[in-house]
Amino acid sequence: MNLILLGPPGAGKGTQAVKIVEKYNIPHISTGDIFRENIKKGTELGKKAKEYMDKGELVPDDLVCEIATSRLLEDDCKNGFLLDGFPRTVYQAEKLDEFLEKHGKKIDKVLDIAVEKEELMTRLIGRRVCKACGATYHVTNMPPKKEGVCDKCGGELMQRADDTAETVENRIEVYNSQTMPLVEYYEKAGNIAHIDGAIGLENVFNSIVSVLGE
Repeated sequence: MNLILLGPPGAGKGTQAVKIVEKYNIPHISTGDIFRENIKKGTELGKKAKEYMDKGELVPDDLVCEIATSRLLEDDCKNGFLLDGFPRTVYQAEKLDEFLEKHGKKIDKVLDIAVEKEELMTRLIGRRVCKACGATYHVTNMPPKKEGVCDKCGGELMQRADDTAETVENRIEVYNSQTMPLVEYYEKAGNIAHIDGAIGLENVFNSIVSVLGE
């Protein structure tokens, strides 16, 4: 099963992705994770990506396409994959379709998780991430047992540079202007399912399973 996960920053895509890959036994391919890994290692790609990500802007199409499609050629993607954070523009979607067609594949379903802007702002500004292990918390929705300290490893919790109010608002605006046309693109293709992202984690996942099947 070849899937795409769409939704604005803070829609809960990461949480749902973990559940989807566990249930359907396919790899989770997150361009954000790939970029962050490169940033951590200080690669040239990482340095380029960081400049854009720190401003809440999208990494250029061709750079993203190159990274994502090369990842789809790896062995663990033979029986399907879940793309998260790619494609983000219609251009990227067209390039992905060309790539998949060339390799005798297609996208089976696009899952679009929708959440209102006010809710997204609350979710993202309150998010805290462990510097050491990457575990995620929220100051009100899912606080750690001890403020500023990770429950799992005792590492220091921080607010990501792209989770400040100004950057979050910019990220949502960038998503709406550049990524929303993707929804129309997949509407035309007839393979998109709209999921209400404000009904709670379990209910969101149940909605996804009802779309994909057991």
